[in-house]
Amino acid sequence: MTQRIPWARISWEHWVAGCGLALLLVGTYVGLFVAPPERHMGDVQRIMYVHVPSAWNGLLCYTGAFVAAIVVLWTSRPKWDAAMVGMIEAGVVLNALLLVQGSIWARATWGVWWDWDVRLTTSLVMLLLFAGVMALRSFVEDAERRTTWTAIATIVSFVDVPLVYFCVRWWRSLHQVQSTPETVDRAMVLPLRMNAVAFLLLAIWFAARRARLELALRRRDEVAVPERRELVHA
Repeated sequence: MTQRIPWARISWEHWVAGCGLALLLVGTYVGLFVAPPERHMGDVQRIMYVHVPSAWNGLLCYTGAFVAAIVVLWTSRPKWDAAMVGMIEAGVVLNALLLVQGSIWARATWGVWWDWDVRLTTSLVMLLLFAGVMALRSFVEDAERRTTWTAIATIVSFVDVPLVYFCVRWWRSLHQVQSTPETVDRAMVLPLRMNAVAFLLLAIWFAARRARLELALRRRDEVAVPERRELVHA
């Protein structure tokens, strides 16, 4: 006898992840097999369909974490602390993917895996800053101090986010200034937008699952602390 799947019990973020994965598959197919090759780079340019969405959504996750950090300092609510952690870690994953994809693209177009270009350097610094935020958080045992320190560190680290976005406008860079739909072939815009939305949905899923885990760990710690105190007094 087969057991029916309890669809009603599936969390909303899993539905979001399913939509994101389906959209990613379609967008990637269009980008690989339907969109035309770029005039100068040829098929190498197709990595753009995952590289650019990684960059966009990584910056978006860090921005969301920045907003959550401000709300955390204002309200001290655990759900905002958990949301902040989820978005930071989603941003770190996308940031790491961004650098790996960029290195592959750079090797094919510039002939080197890495160059201390202003966009690459600020992106690396951004990854190290937010990874450092999570490292700092792991060393603080008290929940209230951990929340406050993480929020403050997130706000400080966010300073690098606008630098990453605007650096190609402010300084000379190997990277071109941000493109617009008017400067990109329409056949290239479609898979780029599809994958951008797909990465966004998958980032939401990741951040939501990580936030749930953080809340569960916080509840566990709140139960464990009184038990430790009782053992000490006994």
